[in-house]
Amino acid sequence: MSQPMNRCYRLRHRPSGAITPDDVEFGEESIPSIGPGQALVRTLWLSLDPANRIWMSEIDYNMPPVPIGGVMRGLGIGEVVASQRADMNVGDLVSGITGWADYAVADATNLLPFTVLPTPLPAKAPTLLGALGNTGITAYLGVHDICRPRAGETMVVTAAAGAVGSVAGQLGKARGARVVGTAGSPEKCRHVVRAYGFDACINYRATDWRDQLDTATPEGIDHIFENVGGQILDHLVTRLNVGARIALCGLIADYNSYGSAEPSQQTRIDAAQLLISRALVGSFLVLDHSDRFAEATSYLAELKNAGKLVHDETVIEGLDRARDALAQMFNGANTGKLVIKVAEPTRNAQVVVAGECR
Repeated sequence: MSQPMNRCYRLRHRPSGAITPDDVEFGEESIPSIGPGQALVRTLWLSLDPANRIWMSEIDYNMPPVPIGGVMRGLGIGEVVASQRADMNVGDLVSGITGWADYAVADATNLLPFTVLPTPLPAKAPTLLGALGNTGITAYLGVHDICRPRAGETMVVTAAAGAVGSVAGQLGKARGARVVGTAGSPEKCRHVVRAYGFDACINYRATDWRDQLDTATPEGIDHIFENVGGQILDHLVTRLNVGARIALCGLIADYNSYGSAEPSQQTRIDAAQLLISRALVGSFLVLDHSDRFAEATSYLAELKNAGKLVHDETVIEGLDRARDALAQMFNGANTGKLVIKVAEPTRNAQVVVAGECR
């Protein structure tokens, strides 16, 4: 009988533009061995995020770049299958940087320490990577710390059908704001309004999207939760009210230009317009605020349990599809959180959803 192997993606080249098969190589190798103070984690679920593309570049983002030849970095949930750590037992479910691989070693060298998850789980694993994980926490920090919308104000959320944007808009609604989103198709826009409760959503691929945005924000814009950048942000800035706030969460329109011989960043913010509107621009990275995670997840869980937080997950089966799935994210193919289902747990993990085990 053949021995199990560790499938993984390794970074071979820093992408110049969109990711290609030459940049990230999928292969098989031996499963890592462990020693004292280490545990072996088998990846069950892998989170795909815009940060994956940044980590491939030479930019020192919230973590150092992935080294050439290194396993592609990615957050995930896994199961401890061998352990020489007192704080991790075989069978424990943990979250951390599993990487784009079947197996990872949990030890003191991890850039982000692995965390043992409660038993039973408070929600399904994809939700713990999304609305009740770093995705939801990101939305919480941007809305509650930077935008801080109030009743009667207007907040615009770009990439409103995405993992962060869909949650951010609902948090704005919970604070009484009028929320307008942007998304990449009429179908997504209808979903943003009907499922997430946005007041309006504009298809940014429509030829008259600027006119539609102006019509949807007749009193101007008080807050922007920005995930995209590019021409949309440039236009939104022209409609800012005095004292407006911008939560600069991401600029996904620019990420594929990182590493290009001739960078073609699309975002050109008018600094004079920011000055005229006396706008506050707050940028943030979620991993800088680990001391706020418990506060944020508690709030998000309360909204979810009260039926006031709707979330979607796009689940793709198979680790071998991770590279293509990430490319789809940049084309706007997914709705909500994009996750890869890598494997089934070897034990039957109970999940509590709205007070019931499933």
